[in-house]
Amino acid sequence: MKYLIVNADDFGASRGINRAIVDLCEGGIVTSASLMIAMPATSEAVRFAERSSKMSIGLHVALTDENAEPLVDFNDPKRSAAVIARQIDIFCDRVGRLPSHLDSHQNVHRDERLLPLFLAAATRHSLPLREHSKARYFSSFYGQWDGEPHPEQIGIENLLSMMRTEINDEFTELSCHPGYCGPDFVSPYDKEREIELQTLSDPRFLEFLRNNSIALTNFREAASLWSDPLSA
Repeated sequence: MKYLIVNADDFGASRGINRAIVDLCEGGIVTSASLMIAMPATSEAVRFAERSSKMSIGLHVALTDENAEPLVDFNDPKRSAAVIARQIDIFCDRVGRLPSHLDSHQNVHRDERLLPLFLAAATRHSLPLREHSKARYFSSFYGQWDGEPHPEQIGIENLLSMMRTEINDEFTELSCHPGYCGPDFVSPYDKEREIELQTLSDPRFLEFLRNNSIALTNFREAASLWSDPLSA
């Protein structure tokens, strides 16, 4: 059996993003979400997390804004580590438990100045860190690169084509960014969110999983099967 975690990033960024993630969760598609803890719709997202038993909630550490501008000096490891620790603490205060997993907005944890800090935080709290856990990260479901939109990349036909070759491990994380566009959140990645929502809602997605013996799971359930959450 192969296991797929469908993880929605940017939970809490806006009411439209929240609504899309909740719709997909209730439709049995999104299984995990990564929460931003200081955004306009964070409180609404937390309320859903409190009453949902279907979805595991991780922390989407935000060290950059929507234009990829740093919110902290990456060359200051002490300050950067403090901001990461503070966001984990705020998550725990607001959600009432540790996150089920750890990742970062715009994947800045890949930065060589930040990765040791993220690994240390993940180790301290025994959390799976994106790209450093038993869940292989499938990042190709994204409709923009080099500042140019590529809606064909996030259509249903292309998603299914990619999944035929990408899902070949026991656990895979499919990252997604679904959302309904709205005036309360301005992002360079905007209309693509609604295309992602439409694609993931397509009945052919769940049909593909059934036909290929791929079971949906979330980080909380998967981590219970892992002896070491950081062991890739």
